[in-house]
Amino acid sequence: MDRDTLTIKVKNVIEQLRPYLQADGGDISFLELTDDNVVNVELHGACGSCPYSRMTLKNGVEDAMKRVLPEIKSVEAVNI
Repeated sequence: MDRDTLTIKVKNVIEQLRPYLQADGGDISFLELTDDNVVNVELHGACGSCPYSRMTLKNGVEDAMKRVLPEIKSVEAVNI
């Protein structure tokens, strides 16, 4: 799969997950897809300060992303 197609698919997965995070007062934004297939995101709102945000990111967002797109290595939160 080419890089542009993979990026579009990553963004689509994030868009599908956003309502669940928004329901808890948080949000997520796509920042970039690295050359080694790591997805960098930014967490907003309640997700930015929640002590469980790492668990949500890894057990929720990353797991869902890897199920749909197995070529993704990880999803990482980046603080801007």
